[in-house]
Amino acid sequence: MKDRLRAGLSALGITPPEGAMDMLVCYTELLLTQNKVMNLTAITDPLDVASLHFLDSAALLCTADFENASVIDVGTGAGLPGLPLRMLEPSISLTLLDSLGKRVYWLESVCAAFSLTGVRCLHARAEEAGVLPRYREQFDIATSRAVAPLRLLCELCLPFVKVGGRFLAMKSTDCAEEIGQAEHAVALLGGRISPFFDYPVYGTDIVHRVVIIDKIADTPDAYPRKWNKIQKIPI
Repeated sequence: MKDRLRAGLSALGITPPEGAMDMLVCYTELLLTQNKVMNLTAITDPLDVASLHFLDSAALLCTADFENASVIDVGTGAGLPGLPLRMLEPSISLTLLDSLGKRVYWLESVCAAFSLTGVRCLHARAEEAGVLPRYREQFDIATSRAVAPLRLLCELCLPFVKVGGRFLAMKSTDCAEEIGQAEHAVALLGGRISPFFDYPVYGTDIVHRVVIIDKIADTPDAYPRKWNKIQKIPI
């Protein structure tokens, strides 16, 4: 697994800090053990975890300046992409947000196992946390790997991002129509779509895309709305 990680990180131009490889291997063990009692991932082969979870997450480091950045990972699930990013760039101040309490509790135990500092595990719904002053427009970077239409993700994620920051949405390469449908929402919420970043996932024949949205203006106070409105009446 370490060989896969080293080769994949090298292909991305990333040099892992000391101890990161051991943490990623141990994280895999914790993830797959917990997955036996909690639905965290459908990927259970360690090499596939290395490629499809960790190297896929690491590609975000090529799309923004993460050094000393405040980052919120919205709908983090098993801690992806947030925890691999923090392990590969220790200067990140990270918030892992998820609406399921038992996942957040497990993430807290993972962070404790690695003695990770500067990591907050937040049990909350994104649309509720995004209106609170302590989280609203407080982050340099928001990330999301959540499976949801981009225009919905924008309403959930852009309110967290400071003007001058970025929202990075992890998508497949067949998302052109989705990006087009999100243009109005992005503009209304204070964002601007930048050129996307396509990358091969090392060790696979898969190509993924990071949709890059720069925050150029404050998000209007009316957003985010309640989740039922976001779903029923997308911007």
